[in-house]
Parts: sequence; structure tokens; C-alpha cells
Amino acid sequence: MPANEQNRDDLALIREAAEGAGRIALSYFRQDPQVWMKTGNSPVSEADLAADKYLKDMLLTARPDYGWISEETLDDRAATPRRRFFVVDPIDGTRAFIEGSDVWCVSVAVIEDGRPVAGVLECPARSQTITALPGQGAEQNGTAIHVSTSGVPFKVAGPGPFLKKLPEHFQQSMVAAPYIASLAYRIAMVARGDIAGTFVRPSSHDWDLAAADLILAEAGGYVLTADGKPLTYGLRNNETGDYRHGALVAASGLLMDNMLDVVAETAFG
Repeated sequence: MPANEQNRDDLALIREAAEGAGRIALSYFRQDPQVWMKTGNSPVSEADLAADKYLKDMLLTARPDYGWISEETLDDRAATPRRRFFVVDPIDGTRAFIEGSDVWCVSVAVIEDGRPVAGVLECPARSQTITALPGQGAEQNGTAIHVSTSGVPFKVAGPGPFLKKLPEHFQQSMVAAPYIASLAYRIAMVARGDIAGTFVRPSSHDWDLAAADLILAEAGGYVLTADGKPLTYGLRNNETGDYRHGALVAASGLLMDNMLDVVAETAFG
């Protein structure tokens, strides 16, 4: 099957799966679900686990030859090398979900040879479905979305110390965006033009980023490492020895260049 056709088929599959997982998660939303704390003081709820099980059962039944990368279940990256993987976060923004905030989403991507080739963010509490395919643009609920190319003041998200290191002319035209617990949704806000860019703290994971990365790329922006390179998914970080990413920037244009300078100074200075 040609790659473009395979990507379209995979997007249809992961969109259907994400919608189903979103319905499951929504049934627990603001219903006081049971919550446990994982290693590193990160919460997981019974909604995360139920949505993850649904996604894994549906997706690997449909594509048994694909690999599996998820926040909530053991993946097979090291044990079974594959070209294509599902990359899943059943609820990105679990803290927000538990607190009753509607800014959370189901994030599902397909990666091939380390890069996303289909991505969807399903945001049922906001009735939003955000999708992307390589070379086909990004959409929310069927309408094309794009990064912002104008507007003052513009909003930038991220740690205060990073924002304060931006050049003075940017700081004079900038306001700090409110904190968004869901990293995937925050990057989608850049893709949608709600905010101009966001810094990403070190230690994010593939499941936080893969779908949103493709969405932003198709909307006219980028997610880049401190040395200005696109991310490669499914591989160990040579510096940390695990699968976490270092500090990142999600933005576009001249702002991207200046944000990268800040991250590079922090990472390499």
C-alpha cells in the first residue's frame, strides 16, 4: 500500500479509537475517579487505565504488526524493533482532568522510522478533534488551523525564568500565557494561533509530543530540540539513557529562533 494511503487509513483508525477513548474518559470526568500516584509523583486515574486498555485492544487488533508506546502500559521499543508504532497518551493532562478542568485530551499518533505520520488529539470536554497528516495540513473539527503570524501583544507559555531571557523587544510585546497542564494541548494552541510559542521543560516523553508535533508542523510551526533539530521518536536519549526528551521549543518564525537561543543557553551554557 502506498505510504500516503497507509497514513490516511491509520489516521482514520486512530481518530475512531481516540473518539472512543475520549467517551470513556468523559464518563469518569468530574465523577471523582479513583487516583493513584506513580513513580515521580505523577497521578494516574482509573479513567487513564480504562482509556488505555480500550486504545491498546482496538489499535493492536487492527494493526498487530505495529509497536506500542504508551504512558500507562509497558511498551516494546527495546524488545521488538519495528518501523511503525502507535504512540498513546490516554489522558494528556491527567492533573487537569482530576481537578475538573476541561483542558485535557486523548493523544494518539503513528510514528514511522522515528517521525509522526498521523496524529490526533481528541478533546471531548471541549468538543474538539484536532488532526494532521504529513503534507495535508492540520485541522480542528474539519477546519484548517495555522500558527499566528501577527498580533501584539502575543502570548508565550513556559517557565518565567525562560521568558525573562527573551530579547527585550520581545518582552515588551509579549504576555505570559496561563499554564496549561496538557503539553499536547498547549502545543496545539500554538498550531491554532492561540499562543505564539511555548517552552517545554526537560523530561517530556514521546506520548506527550508525537501527535502534537505533527499537528504543529502541518500548521506552520515546529517542535525543536535545544540544538534546533526535529525530534526522533522511539529512541533512547543518549544523554539521559532513557526515552525522555531534553528542553524543547514549540513555535514558528523569528520567535522560534530567539526561544531556541534561550533553551540552548540553558542546555549548553
